[in-house]
Amino acid sequence: MPHGGNLFRARALFPHAPEPWIDLSTGISPYSYPHSPIPGNAFARLPEPAAAERLKAIAAKAYSAPSSEHVAAGPGTQILLPIVAGLLGKANGEAASVLSPTYAEHARAARLAGFEVSETDDLNRIAEGRLAVIVNPNNPSGRIVSKSDLLSLASVMRAKGGLLVIDEAFMDVSEAESVASAVDQGGFVVLRSFGKFYGMAGLRLGFAMATPDIVEKIESRLGPWAVSGPALHVASEALADSAWQQAMRAKLNAEALRLDGLLAAAGITVFGGTSLFRFIRDPRAQVLFRHLGERGIITRRFEERSDDLRIGLPGDADWVRVEEVLRAI
Repeated sequence: MPHGGNLFRARALFPHAPEPWIDLSTGISPYSYPHSPIPGNAFARLPEPAAAERLKAIAAKAYSAPSSEHVAAGPGTQILLPIVAGLLGKANGEAASVLSPTYAEHARAARLAGFEVSETDDLNRIAEGRLAVIVNPNNPSGRIVSKSDLLSLASVMRAKGGLLVIDEAFMDVSEAESVASAVDQGGFVVLRSFGKFYGMAGLRLGFAMATPDIVEKIESRLGPWAVSGPALHVASEALADSAWQQAMRAKLNAEALRLDGLLAAAGITVFGGTSLFRFIRDPRAQVLFRHLGERGIITRRFEERSDDLRIGLPGDADWVRVEEVLRAI
């Protein structure tokens, strides 16, 4: 499976699995933010520019960016990847490096921008090209790169007219330290995903943070009305709700530990991850993938790395079934 969240593909792999499926193949929270009712005019009218500017100000505060001028909002981080990769102009075969293994779309976006992409697990080699990409914390392993190392890399990239892209999609549930507060130094772009932590991936909302001149370039490529009216309404509430955020982090952490206990009881050690997903590196990973899949629970496997498996968190209603299946291994 090239990405998680594809139940059509899951049904094709396991046609006799019981329904309904429990989808643990993504890193999306099973608990959506309890927003207030969306006004009817949010669907009927084009989004107001003032509402978009308000969201940017709220996002800047939530993510510790210097100001709203340092924030661009788009319809999902996925849309922002090729835009950011293209900020340096057509690469024409210039080198780009991605700290891997990680989310495959970063390498694809860099190739679309004309880069010759190399994937490496060596942090010392990441700044060799004009474009460098680091997912922090990493998806799927949970690996963390320190803020000081990231800012040092950004300095190297800035000195040679390059760009460091730091994808903080899972920073909401990480002990890592965000670098968004330092974007005014230049040389790097920080990406943040809204849908994962707030359990609303279908809303399609993501942010890019950088110096104001880079933000202006990103926004010019996105064009007007890049964020929908419903997304503006929901995200403006959610990003300002620090009490809910704190309570949800505690809940997700407790449930990640609960999943760890179930896996340990089945003889499977968690290798890494975040509190939104657990990462397994074990020779029995494919056996576990099939065992769960045949019983209607889909996880994220990696065909190029057969020992790796990522397992998301069940929702409240799914824990009993997941526990029963794991105990039956």
